[in-house]
Amino acid sequence: MCGIVGIYNVPEASKIAVLGIHALQHRGQEGAGIISYDNDFHFQNSYGLVDHIFSKNRIIENLPGNMAIGHVRYSTTGGTGKNNVQPLFYNLDFGGFAISHNGDFTDSVYWRDKLRKDGAIFQTSTDTEIIPHLLARTKGTDPINRLLKVLNQVNGAFSIVALLNNKLIVARDTHGFRPLVIGRYKQGYAVASESCSLDLIGATNIKDVDPGEVLVFEDEKKKIYHLDNKITKNFCIFEHVYFSRPDSIIDDQLVYDVRKRIGEQLAKETYIDSDMVVPVPDSGLISALGYAKQSKIPFEFGLTRSHYVGRTFIQPTQTIRDLGVKLKHSAMRLFEDKTVTVIDDSIVRGTTAKKIIKMIRKAGAKKIHMRIASPPVTGPCWYGIDTPNRQELIAGTSSEKEIKEFITADSLKYISVEGLHKAVKGKGYCDACFSGKYPINKRTELHER
Repeated sequence: MCGIVGIYNVPEASKIAVLGIHALQHRGQEGAGIISYDNDFHFQNSYGLVDHIFSKNRIIENLPGNMAIGHVRYSTTGGTGKNNVQPLFYNLDFGGFAISHNGDFTDSVYWRDKLRKDGAIFQTSTDTEIIPHLLARTKGTDPINRLLKVLNQVNGAFSIVALLNNKLIVARDTHGFRPLVIGRYKQGYAVASESCSLDLIGATNIKDVDPGEVLVFEDEKKKIYHLDNKITKNFCIFEHVYFSRPDSIIDDQLVYDVRKRIGEQLAKETYIDSDMVVPVPDSGLISALGYAKQSKIPFEFGLTRSHYVGRTFIQPTQTIRDLGVKLKHSAMRLFEDKTVTVIDDSIVRGTTAKKIIKMIRKAGAKKIHMRIASPPVTGPCWYGIDTPNRQELIAGTSSEKEIKEFITADSLKYISVEGLHKAVKGKGYCDACFSGKYPINKRTELHER
């Protein structure tokens, strides 16, 4: 779940790109980077948050040009080493090539093994690096046609921005797993994972990049290509539940409105009488508003959140997650002898829910009912989310009753898969982590048939 930005034909593009990835900081907190172009490539990346990396003017001044791409990293495939911080850059036979990628290639193991046997030397452990290696080995004089051939070979989730000499290239896989929007910016263009990034830099949101669409910006013109594979939309439904910012328009819907409808549907399916509805901030906030509205139970900010601690779910180790939970939330003195309905977006590993319930009970609550704005996460995501195996998912190995007992809630209920789809509206959503119905298998046999 990384965040990517591309800027084309805009003076001081790197400054705009920095602001763009800053708006996407919620999508990745491990590292960030920018590569700009002005007849040569200039780059800066590092561990840490965007405002720490790019806090000095001289750093941005060393990124000249009217084109730039940016990235905030959240590791899925590949480790957390600095060499994995994107954008990545390679000198190929036709010139420089820089790339930022959000998603996961489901056949990356196959390609890395095949490419190594062919003599490729990998500089990173990310799946993104298979693209430049395949590009280097693809025949042809036109680099755009070569890239199209590469993107038609790989499988999985990819939203990509790339610089190829004086061209900005934007691409989205034929399933449209991960979000990507395009906007007009003065005389140029801006592309980002979410519309909130376009809003911050003052770009006008034009539309989502369509599944299977490849855009090439060159000489102040835009060319449109399409990948050969069949278009079968499978946009990640969890973007609406958790990942995206509530002020973003994702898949033509304001995320805030969707989350409120999810809360309303959750109340219809799982209502229980209580004294107050309390969100787990910030991810459960909007769904809790919807739940309170539908149930007519008073809404209260019973938990406070430190905004100086990042998302515990997307931190790379369980130790950091545990520490983050302790630092992140605290209970107000509102719960004495009260029955409380607590709303959260999801239960992934169960550790956060357990600690929050312990906090609320220690603050005097009589009963605590946990209500979850997504179905049980029973399987891993292979398309860019950090749930690599079923054993890490509490709902993958435990029943609802067992989870209730583990988190020590008096009751536990989830929204149904059907209810979630009803609230989100539209068609063509991937819900594999809930339903087990994967649009693309993660198997080496994909290329061995």
